[in-house]
Amino acid sequence: MILSRELIDSIDNLQALKYLDLSSSNLSGSIPRSLGNLLQLLHLDLLMNQLSGKIPSSLTNLTSLEYLEMSSNSLEGSIPDEATAFPNLIFLSLSDNLLNGTLPSWLYTVSSLEGIHLSDNQFNGNMKEFQSKSLQGIVLNNNKIQGPFPSSIFQLPNLTYLYLNLNNLSGVVDIDMFTKLQNLQELDLSYNSLSLTSNSTATAEHMLPNLQLLRCSSCNVSEFPRFLKQLDPPSNNTGRKVPKWMKVVAKFDQFLKGPRGFRQLDLSNNRIDGKIPKWMQEVGKDTLSYLNLSHNSLTQVGQLPWKNIEYLDLSSNLIAGNLPTPPWRTRVFLISNNNLTGEIPSLICNASYLAVLDLSHNNLSGTIPPCFGNTSPTLSFLNLQKNLLNGVIPQTFTDGYSLSNLNLNGNKLQGPLTPSILNCTGLQVLDLGNNNITDTFPHWLASLPRLQVLILKSNRLHGSIHGSIGSNTSFSQIQIFDISRNSFTGPLPVRYIQNFRAMIDLRTNTSAVPYMGIQTSGDFYTYSIAIVMKGKELELKKIFAMWTIIDLSDNKFEGGVPKVIGELSSLKGLNLSHNKLIGYIPSSIGNLTNLEWLDLSSNKLVGEIPRQVLDLTYLSVLNLSTNELVGCIPRGKQLNTFESTSYEGNKGLRGFPLSIACNNDKPPSNVSEEEEDDTKSELSFGWKVVLLGYGCGLVLGLSMGYVVFQTGRPRWVVNLVED
Repeated sequence: MILSRELIDSIDNLQALKYLDLSSSNLSGSIPRSLGNLLQLLHLDLLMNQLSGKIPSSLTNLTSLEYLEMSSNSLEGSIPDEATAFPNLIFLSLSDNLLNGTLPSWLYTVSSLEGIHLSDNQFNGNMKEFQSKSLQGIVLNNNKIQGPFPSSIFQLPNLTYLYLNLNNLSGVVDIDMFTKLQNLQELDLSYNSLSLTSNSTATAEHMLPNLQLLRCSSCNVSEFPRFLKQLDPPSNNTGRKVPKWMKVVAKFDQFLKGPRGFRQLDLSNNRIDGKIPKWMQEVGKDTLSYLNLSHNSLTQVGQLPWKNIEYLDLSSNLIAGNLPTPPWRTRVFLISNNNLTGEIPSLICNASYLAVLDLSHNNLSGTIPPCFGNTSPTLSFLNLQKNLLNGVIPQTFTDGYSLSNLNLNGNKLQGPLTPSILNCTGLQVLDLGNNNITDTFPHWLASLPRLQVLILKSNRLHGSIHGSIGSNTSFSQIQIFDISRNSFTGPLPVRYIQNFRAMIDLRTNTSAVPYMGIQTSGDFYTYSIAIVMKGKELELKKIFAMWTIIDLSDNKFEGGVPKVIGELSSLKGLNLSHNKLIGYIPSSIGNLTNLEWLDLSSNKLVGEIPRQVLDLTYLSVLNLSTNELVGCIPRGKQLNTFESTSYEGNKGLRGFPLSIACNNDKPPSNVSEEEEDDTKSELSFGWKVVLLGYGCGLVLGLSMGYVVFQTGRPRWVVNLVED
């Protein structure tokens, strides 16, 4: 429904109208100027519609307006800036739009204004000094506001909420100045260019008795703020006067619920070193539910006394010693990238609400506690990669286990694998690479209905992997299949590759989320995998949801490259190098129009390079070296960007970029389809199998400078690879 003059005219007694609420009404179009004729209007709510265009300047005629809510639309342009606009306004909310320009001058001077909510826009310019002493909430996060921190904020006695995070504010701010704001409950200054300093000790004059939330991530903080030492114990808030505007704004719902107390502290990405002081362990001991101290230089944490903590992030510090056990109510426990030693205590399973557990990149040893498989039914994300764990994978995974990500890469685990993993029917990512697992290929994994990523590389797996004749849904959701650096033999696993339906049309299998991961406790946790590139192991911190990769390299596969490979139209990377493959490169490979890296090196492939390779216009990495290829290298498109290293070791090849000229009078001929199908042994059936992507390593390697082959890289490849 379009918000039009006709709609407004349909409302009875317009001139006397004082309350107009059209929130969540599926309205579209621009805001009509005629709204400015409702001169008696006190309350205007257009929240959560599809309104677009500019805010009409006629709205400044609404001199009686007290409440203006137009958040979660697609409004653009600047806010009308009339000096006498909205003289009686109490609450303004325009968050989650496309608004820009500087904040209007009247915003700083309207004496009645209590709440400003303009987050998630594109406002820029410097903040001016606030003159109104009535302000209780200032929410300007996620904009482009710059310049120094306004000193007038410290003179707002009623200020309760201050959110300035995710802007470009700069300069030095004395964090103890906030203790002047005795009503302050929530403060977020994260991700600016501010430097917070402290010049005082904790005294009665330097405290925030009502503080509930403090977030100062990336604020150049060097110590725990001393005023935290003097926080008051939680109260029931009886007799509190709650402003009317706060009751109708969803952001402040938590303010109205139950007892208060210090609940959230984020001091991540700062310069805090040493151990957590004893006094800090008493802060929020009974109330703290969120604590993020990651990316500092902490060396010791001691016991974790916060009995109601739900989210605890101590990752990327210098913490040594034994692994501390989280309190029993913890749902997210992150302590990766530290110097922890010793075994994983079985007491960790007492945290029966755990959903995300990341102990990766430490020096933990011993076996994996069996209780992980049967006493933590809520566990969805388990990352133990890059430790010193040994023994076998627990055989105790029980039926209905909720695990979706299991990463044990880079340990010393042995085999055989346990079929109890099949009880994890929601498993999406299984990374067991870089261990000492001795077994044949676990064909039973094919029955996991949601498995998207399977990494078994660099183990002691052996035998044929031709594939069983089972269900045609086997591995149907697989997007990354890496079994490289093992001792697999026989033909390529054609029967499995034929079922890689997600690689045929990926668009029907992915959501709008750009990376693979899970949503839990209000946050999104991305999966990670380890990849190998030219002997260099790298870790991909985020898996792009559109990646489809097959890597069968460094095995003992025999037979030919099947033409069925051309059916995997969404494939991004294929690595079949360092095997014993024979025969021709099938012309059907030209159907892989999304292919970005291709490595067929160190095999025994013969014949000419098919001209259909020219159709691979996204190809950025090519390696056909060390084969027995002959004839002229096709000219044009992406192939003109590769250097001689892509073709070296093929004595019969000639033409650019090699030094041996090609006879242009005799263009290279392609092998006929009959010749491709003429390999009639069972190895020929294996032709339908390949197309593996060593590519993930290549993409990450490209972004880090590990360029192995000559490339003509698309820009998005570089931008999407992180860490």
